[in-house]
Amino acid sequence: MFRACSLSFFKTTLLTTLLLSVMTVGFAQVRSSTNYQIQSDSINTGGGYSSSTNYQQESTVGEIATGRSTSSSYSLRAGYQQMQEVFLSLAGTEDLVMDTELGGLTGGTSNASGTYTVITDSPSGYQLTIEAANSPAMQKGPDTIADYDDGGVADTAFTVGSTEALLGYTVDGLDTSQYFLDFTGTCGSGSTDSSFACWTGLDTVPQTIADSSTANQPNGATTTVHFRVGIGGNAGVIAGEYVATTTITALPL
Repeated sequence: MFRACSLSFFKTTLLTTLLLSVMTVGFAQVRSSTNYQIQSDSINTGGGYSSSTNYQQESTVGEIATGRSTSSSYSLRAGYQQMQEVFLSLAGTEDLVMDTELGGLTGGTSNASGTYTVITDSPSGYQLTIEAANSPAMQKGPDTIADYDDGGVADTAFTVGSTEALLGYTVDGLDTSQYFLDFTGTCGSGSTDSSFACWTGLDTVPQTIADSSTANQPNGATTTVHFRVGIGGNAGVIAGEYVATTTITALPL
């Protein structure tokens, strides 16, 4: 028997300020064409963008702005300069331990889940990604457990051959990425978010696990990532504690 595969996670929390005149906006733009959207404009007597080797500044003259005000149910930024800031926060599980010790010679399945909540007032929403620090993600010195290979389309069921040892994950939540949605047993299609369906493997390249095209402040949206290790009966995995380290990142759109 060996201590099964503990997972360690790093949380990335971003507070991003955006000063944009052209951006992908889902609503409330004041002008648009096939090439651009302007979210807001300003009627004033002067100002604009200026810079030197030491600073950058964007200002308006003759426009009244009352600044930021909030309550338990809203956040208001009044005025042209005020409303361009975007708030983004990410909170969630940092450390996970698989729920079952597995036999290196007998095999089995072990699971762990982490939850991650994103709150943003970005009118274009957000994107949540996951990436592994190593390939394969789960390692113990020179010994590894392979990343689940779905062949480019997530597998409806988590399957492991008798000689395989695999680490995979799937996603549930309000804003689950299309890759993890399924319809009539086909992942990547439809809008059904079936629990513990559509499995894939970690990668050192960021993979989108949730996204939204609208703001969600103040309630936010929670995404649950389910991890699973499967060891076949003839895999012959070396005993010990295996660790996978990942980074989960939230970005404003």
